[in-house]
Amino acid sequence: MPTTCVAIAGGGPAGAMLALLLARAGVEVTLLEKHADFLRNFRGDTIHPSTLEVLDELGLSGEFHELSHRKAYDLSMWTDDGMVQVASLKELDTKYPYIAFVPQWDFLNLITSAAGRYPNFRLVMEAEVDGVIREGNSVRGLRYRDRDGEHELRALLTVGADGRGSDVRRSAGLVPVEQGAPMDAVWFRLPREPDDPPDTFLRVSIGHLMVAINRETYWQLAYIIPKGGFETLKAGGVEGLRSSVAQLLPFLAGRTASLTGFEQVSVLQVMLNRLRRWHRPGLLLIGDAAHAMSPVFGVGINLAVQDAVAAANVLAGPLLAGEVPETLLRRIQRRRTVPTMITQYAQRIVQDLLIRPALRGTSRSLRVPVNPAGLPLLGAMARRFIGFGVLPEHVRSPVAARHDRRAASPPGGSSQEVDNGVGYRGPVQ
Repeated sequence: MPTTCVAIAGGGPAGAMLALLLARAGVEVTLLEKHADFLRNFRGDTIHPSTLEVLDELGLSGEFHELSHRKAYDLSMWTDDGMVQVASLKELDTKYPYIAFVPQWDFLNLITSAAGRYPNFRLVMEAEVDGVIREGNSVRGLRYRDRDGEHELRALLTVGADGRGSDVRRSAGLVPVEQGAPMDAVWFRLPREPDDPPDTFLRVSIGHLMVAINRETYWQLAYIIPKGGFETLKAGGVEGLRSSVAQLLPFLAGRTASLTGFEQVSVLQVMLNRLRRWHRPGLLLIGDAAHAMSPVFGVGINLAVQDAVAAANVLAGPLLAGEVPETLLRRIQRRRTVPTMITQYAQRIVQDLLIRPALRGTSRSLRVPVNPAGLPLLGAMARRFIGFGVLPEHVRSPVAARHDRRAASPPGGSSQEVDNGVGYRGPVQ
């Protein structure tokens, strides 16, 4: 039966980054991704300064910036009363005072390609995880299926990074606590012209919200609708959606004809939840599998990356020693719960004070009571929160002297190996 030291379900930002960091440290890692590639439309792709600094620490900043991307130094909201600057990142104390908009598939290809430089990393595509392998109360690996049939992969540590609908989480009997979201998002594209507004922005009006992301040759648009309201939107016909776009963004009025039907849209069912417990013996949940985030602030990818960095910092050494006590998994949850809770609390405030009233359309006018960029202290807090989050992580995990799992041992350790009970043989002290 195949074995590995770490089996990771889900090749999204959390799973891919953790795989890279552990492979870089000399740990044997197998990453299972259920799709044939990473190419899917309308995935989150806002890479914030916190993640840009992690890429710099990994020596990947140059490769990242060679990808097609657009930098956003300022975040703005367009209301019926005019444009409001929410935050300017230019004054952040970092080499990267901006948000980089990069297609998520390019980001994931970069991370997995970097991990692929290490012989102890294995990526299995079209591998759909069915659930976990249990022995008593412990998790000992994953069951998955691919083109060749059903498989079991035993592991010292299993990581669920398989998103909001996590099969690993379900199989382990862990259920997130829902916090509620008042909206869903309908994503679609319209052509962009050179004299259009240059920046990404949020458009807010009575009864309507829309996010407009500049993709150079086209606009990626998210029309925000009340939770569960897609069937109502469809019942009004595509002409109703076109009319709303033209009303909100008049400069696009002449281009809405390219939206011919609802087969051109993708619906994101917004969730906001988190687990009370992110772990079981031999199992850790990170990223959206542990805490689904609202799109508010666009921080989902970055929180997932921070989870991965924190996990690698704590686990790399013990994994090289062939052990992973649950106390370490508990430590990771304790560290990452506080930033998750604070971020979700801030998202709920925005949902309650801005998104719900706008969607209900009950106010005669919608005004922003405070302009963060106009108050120095509030502006500094806003850009720090958006740029780095509550607790930014930095890469502390080791780099293997040789990129060979069996040659790597912790400081003071020996090269003696012992069977840890799951078939993986690793060095012990």
